[in-house]
Amino acid sequence: MAARRRAPRPAPASAAGPAPLAPSQSRGSQGGRGRGPANREAAARGGEALGPAGGARAPRIYTRTGDGGFSSTFTGERRPKGDRVFEALGTTDELSSAIGLASEFGVEKGHAFVEQLRKVQCMLQDVGSNIATPLSSAREAHLKRTAFSEKPVLELEQWIDSYSEQLPPLRAFILPSGGKSSAALHFSRAVCRRAERCVVPLVQAGEADPNVAKYLNRLSDYLFVLARYAAMKEGKEEKIYIKSEQ
Repeated sequence: MAARRRAPRPAPASAAGPAPLAPSQSRGSQGGRGRGPANREAAARGGEALGPAGGARAPRIYTRTGDGGFSSTFTGERRPKGDRVFEALGTTDELSSAIGLASEFGVEKGHAFVEQLRKVQCMLQDVGSNIATPLSSAREAHLKRTAFSEKPVLELEQWIDSYSEQLPPLRAFILPSGGKSSAALHFSRAVCRRAERCVVPLVQAGEADPNVAKYLNRLSDYLFVLARYAAMKEGKEEKIYIKSEQ
C-alpha cells in the first residue's frame, strides 16, 4: 500500500488574520464553500486533502448542507435561503457579474476605466462580507474582519465628479443605449439599484453597516455617469425618451 504523505507544515498566520469571506464563501460555518469533512480536517492542519493514492485531491464544490433550504452566515447562523440576508448577498453577486460583463466590453474598446470597475468588483466582495455578518449575531472578531468604512464611498464621489465634468449637460431622460459598453453599464446600474433596495432593510434593522448602503447608492450614480462617458468616448448616440402620442 502506498504510504500517505504527511501534509506540509502550516505557514505562520499573518497578524491581520485571514481575509473576510466573499459572498460565495459564506456557506457553512467552517469558512468555505465546497469543503467536505476530509478537506476541512486538512485545512485545519494547513495541508491538502489526500486522494486514494496519496496525491492531493481538489475539494468538492458541492457540500449538500443547503439541500434542506438553509444556509449559513459568516457568524455561523443557519437561516432559510429566502432570508433577506441571502437575497442581498445574491443580488450583490449578480451585480458583480453584470459589472464583469460591462468590464469585458470596456476592454474590447480600450477604456481606461476598466481598472476602476475591477476595483469595484473587489469592493463588492467586501460588501458581501459585511452583509453575510449580521450584527445581531456577530462577535467582535467578526466585526473587525468585515467592517466597511466610508472611504470607498468618498472615492466613488471623486470618480463621479471627474467624469461629470467631461460630459455634456443632461437635458433629457436617457434610455439605456449608447453602444455595448454603455448599455452594459446601464444594466449594471439597474442591478445596483436592486442591490441597494435589498440592503436598506438590513441597515434599517441594524444588521448591516450603513456605509454599505451608501456605497451601493453612489455606485449606481457612478455607473450611470460612466455609461454616458463610455458612449461619448466611443462616439455612440445616447437615445432619449420621447413621449408617445396617446
